[in-house]
Amino acid sequence: MTKNTKDKIFETALDLFSQKGYSAVSIREITRTVGIKESSLYNHFKNKEQILESILTHFRTDFSKTMPPLEALDEILNNSTTDAFFKAGHRNFKTYMENVHAQKMWRVLQVEQFREPMARDIILNDFFQSTIDFLEIVFKKLIEMNRIKPVDPRLLAVEYQYPAFSLLAEYNILKFDGKDTTEVERRLDQHIDFFLDMVKVKQE
Repeated sequence: MTKNTKDKIFETALDLFSQKGYSAVSIREITRTVGIKESSLYNHFKNKEQILESILTHFRTDFSKTMPPLEALDEILNNSTTDAFFKAGHRNFKTYMENVHAQKMWRVLQVEQFREPMARDIILNDFFQSTIDFLEIVFKKLIEMNRIKPVDPRLLAVEYQYPAFSLLAEYNILKFDGKDTTEVERRLDQHIDFFLDMVKVKQE
């Protein structure tokens, strides 16, 4: 019962924060929506800020699972073409972003980034920095395997991922408004094809 109530508070707060923003939602609104007394919420969370911290921590943990573990990277690269590797990564991330729960968390993160230091830290370090760091390692390995042209792997990671970040931001906005995402998805696929065509060693 305790876990179930805590989960309801978490999910309700996530839904409300993602629609209205943290500052516009009160403890009273959360508890009223859950159907519990305000005093009952404090059995599970110290305050509203702790609920937000819980949401952001959950996002951080979930997002870390969208990239394969580094210890498995050599095996994955050896068993797939360069195109297949990047397209599989794109599909994996797209599947994650199509999850309604993930979409709500991403909206909370975006809305709160200029108010909440933890949200900024997640965007700058977990989302941007960790993704670029991972791709730098990928490109370095692919260069060593003579599958990618010998260009600075950090530069390749930045040039590959930053257009993808922008397209994914557009995708999330369209999703929030219930609009068609076909065109932005097509452009993301084109970006991957174009980039790899430019940097791959042709004999692969």
